[in-house]
Amino acid sequence: MQRKIKKSTAAFLLITIGNLVVSFAAFFVLPPKFFYDSAIIIYDKYSEVGYFGSYPITILFYKLTGLKYLPFPVIALIQFPILMFLLYKIGIPSSFEKINVKNILVYLGIFMMAIFISMPSKEFITFIYVSLIIFVVKSERFNFRESIFTTILLLIIFGLLYRPYFALIPIIGGGMYMITLINFKNKTITTIFYGILIAIFLSLSYGILKGQHFSEISREVVNSSRNLPGDSNSAITSPIKPDTWYGEVVAIFYGFFTINIPINGLKHILSPQIIIFVIWQLLLFYILLIRFSKCLRQQNKYSYELLILLIIFSFFIVQGVFEPDLGSAVRHKIGIFPLIYFALYYEHFRKELQ
Repeated sequence: MQRKIKKSTAAFLLITIGNLVVSFAAFFVLPPKFFYDSAIIIYDKYSEVGYFGSYPITILFYKLTGLKYLPFPVIALIQFPILMFLLYKIGIPSSFEKINVKNILVYLGIFMMAIFISMPSKEFITFIYVSLIIFVVKSERFNFRESIFTTILLLIIFGLLYRPYFALIPIIGGGMYMITLINFKNKTITTIFYGILIAIFLSLSYGILKGQHFSEISREVVNSSRNLPGDSNSAITSPIKPDTWYGEVVAIFYGFFTINIPINGLKHILSPQIIIFVIWQLLLFYILLIRFSKCLRQQNKYSYELLILLIIFSFFIVQGVFEPDLGSAVRHKIGIFPLIYFALYYEHFRKELQ
């Protein structure tokens, strides 16, 4: 007797096929600014290829795999199915076919995957690497403490070799966890607030040692190099220049709220892609905040999800320091989409972990 395919699996396959078409067509409809990073990766104009740093390693990856020699639509047909296969291996929740806010957020996330990873991209490598954390958490070979240790190690290695700010996530996340052990009235908001304070402390400490704060050597450098108004109409510009300690404090708080609660992004009413991201981000942040609050109330029951949520919110805080614009913010969130996917559907995955 032929086995009947589950509705959730059928929905997953249909969404995969539909977005594979989107991924293939993206090259023909997206404006040139979407391909700036891809051009750097493919052409390596300044001979950056190497073994340390996001651009050098990404350039090396596309060179060694031969992907750099393929047309972008063909690259899309290779990359997108790989990422969807990783999500498939992480797991498909039983209610994936139902229309609800959580599923719609994931559907939109997959659509953005099709857009942003339809070309040579650093997020392709980030997505694959971050998936390792979920496989560690889900693996029966690791107990909870081993999962924590391995996850921290993975983040530090990725930070040292590829993207330095990932090495800050265990520091911020660890500090936030220590705060959760203190009995505050509103533990959820307080934990995130202290996470931001930890990021500020790290930036100011770096400024004392090196003479420049984190946002000065990242966001400010990128935005100052954009000479044309069209380069980024969603640039994140702090109301106070971050060349003083108080300017950096304002810049980090401003960056966090602009990226993660981007109500001010609604002013870009003539840019539908920004409006879609703003709505997606607001709903995503709200749902993750609710889940975070639930995990803090029942830490033993939701220990694995708390680990993942601490990583996610630490990443959100780090984004508030380094991201130059909303476009980059959503692109980088797609890089950690496996974590978001796992956190949103944790009730389904928790049964597997018991």
